[in-house]
Amino acid sequence: MSKKTLVFSIVLIIVATYFGFDFLTKDLDGSTAPSIKPHTIAEMATDDVADGWLISSYDELMQRVGHEEGQDWLLMSAIAYHESRFREDVVSNVGAIGLMQIMPIVGRQFNVSREAIADPETNVRLAGKLLRQIEKTLKLHPSTSQSDRISIILACYNGGVGHVADARRLAKSNGEDPNSWEVVARYLKLKADPEICQSDLVRHGRFTGSRQTIAYVREVMQRYDQYRLVVDHNEALMAQDASRVMRNLKSLAR
Repeated sequence: MSKKTLVFSIVLIIVATYFGFDFLTKDLDGSTAPSIKPHTIAEMATDDVADGWLISSYDELMQRVGHEEGQDWLLMSAIAYHESRFREDVVSNVGAIGLMQIMPIVGRQFNVSREAIADPETNVRLAGKLLRQIEKTLKLHPSTSQSDRISIILACYNGGVGHVADARRLAKSNGEDPNSWEVVARYLKLKADPEICQSDLVRHGRFTGSRQTIAYVREVMQRYDQYRLVVDHNEALMAQDASRVMRNLKSLAR
């Protein structure tokens, strides 16, 4: 159990001991507010329940590696859920490995052997490096919104940088915004058309996987938003309950 979760649990125990569990649903102004306890938060985030988690049993790993690789650990967790349901021993029928479903060719790019890719930390770290490499390759305009930026990066993670680059070139040639995920998604669909693929702007051939890639982006983004809400809510509960404990313990001491 993490230190943060332990502190939160102690706070809950103290509050419940002195004031009863109903007290946990009272807001600071006395009104009733919904309360989410640690085990419920875990249920919201994953299909499993475990003390000390917010998202998964890999929270600490995701946080540490995400920080070191410059990635949002909640986004990394959302990818891991979609790719493997947080199962580190999964190997897909095309050879993708582990939590983040890393292909051996990606390992070779970073001088990591196929065997080493199966290690959870190495797997997550490779995903972080790949996401950073994708973003660097895309050269998205600084004004690109965070949502568009992440969505286009996720499309590359799932469907390949080459196909996304083709879609962005097609969009730009038609006077549309290559930094808009809505626009890029539309041109990814067009890449299934053999006539469109005859354009000199299409350098990576026909793409028939747009439906899967677009669904992937939508589902990962939705889960990422859910995870952020879970963490924000947990932090708000911790701050609120800690404030209640201090205030009421002071009152009891009088």
